Amino acid sequence: MAIRVLIADDDALIREGLKVILQADDRFEVIACVENGQLAADLCARRKVDVALLDVRMPVMNGLEAALRISEAGTARPLILTTFDDDELVVNAVKCGARGYLLKSAPAQRIKNSIQLVAEGGTVMQDRVLDTIKRRLSGQRDSAFRPELFSQRELDVIKAVARGRSNREIAEELFMSEGTVKNHITSILTKTGMDHRTQIAIYYLTGETP
Repeated sequence: MAIRVLIADDDALIREGLKVILQADDRFEVIACVENGQLAADLCARRKVDVALLDVRMPVMNGLEAALRISEAGTARPLILTTFDDDELVVNAVKCGARGYLLKSAPAQRIKNSIQLVAEGGTVMQDRVLDTIKRRLSGQRDSAFRPELFSQRELDVIKAVARGRSNREIAEELFMSEGTVKNHITSILTKTGMDHRTQIAIYYLTGETP
């Protein structure tokens, strides 16, 4: 079954460009293109949507507010796609329930693969975005991050997640099975009270629980 995608962007050229790219891949079905977050949230409440692809800056309701509404309603998985890589926006996006944060400069294949990963329950964050956070927060990590809560293997997994590694990549890097990686991530989420792996990355990089 095709992944049902909603595209929300106030730039008509971006909307149509993304639609053409996704519709050319039989993994996806673009069910609607809208120009603001309010329309995106309303549509997700009325129709079956797997992934809501949201720009950050839109009129009426921005992408972060829309991500929060969509996430709280559980009607779709929000994925931010924007031109802005400001670290505060990234943190706020995760707090609002976004399952990923990608830049529009990302290759089309990366965007498509990221949508599929989010639809399957994963999370994504572009390396450049993580690098921005690490660079600006270097040496300033809040003491709220508590490594004593975790086993050494869990800490290794946390660090790998913060580098944007997938479960498969973590398994190969740490010489464990993907099932073991998933178990460690579940344990980390349980200990921190978080919902998904992108929040783990933010917690490690900033010391703040989203």
